[in-house]
Amino acid sequence: MYIAALLARTEDGWQASDTELDDVETLSDLVELAREGSVDEDTVLVFIEQEDAWFGVVRTEDLEDPRIYVSDAAAAARSSYGEILTNELLGGNDDDPSADLDSLDLDGTEDGESETSDPDEDGDSLSGGLAGDTGTTASAAAGPVGDRQILDDLGMTEKQLLGLGSDALSEIADALGAAEILEAVR
Repeated sequence: MYIAALLARTEDGWQASDTELDDVETLSDLVELAREGSVDEDTVLVFIEQEDAWFGVVRTEDLEDPRIYVSDAAAAARSSYGEILTNELLGGNDDDPSADLDSLDLDGTEDGESETSDPDEDGDSLSGGLAGDTGTTASAAAGPVGDRQILDDLGMTEKQLLGLGSDALSEIADALGAAEILEAVR
């Protein structure tokens, strides 16, 4: 079961609406849905969560490319809406969305960098991305992928985002000051 909600920022704060994903087949469909909920082309966040297995956030602003974060790429790639997001993030293979998980560096290390080094020491963010390590298996590729700073300017840091538990969408909405609004549509 999926939970989907849309939060649109307005001059008066956040507006929330329950989001039906029945007609969403591509990222373009999802972005169009988000932009329809936009007030004066301001920030719109689409939250998708599947039974505490994974969650995703898609952020749109004006006509800029959407920003995407997925909490667990391997779990998301096995679900219909998660597949849409992971395909975009991983340059997905439409025939086999999990195929690119084999080459994904989900622990935030760069090519050749050991997992024990601290990527924050030199100011780099933990952003996950494609790496040349093809020895990683899809089962080991479970982890976050995408823009880990997607909510930084809205009140939730990268560290907080990475530390979210099973009630992630409520915690995000709380950090944004929109918890009551989100609960009203859930």
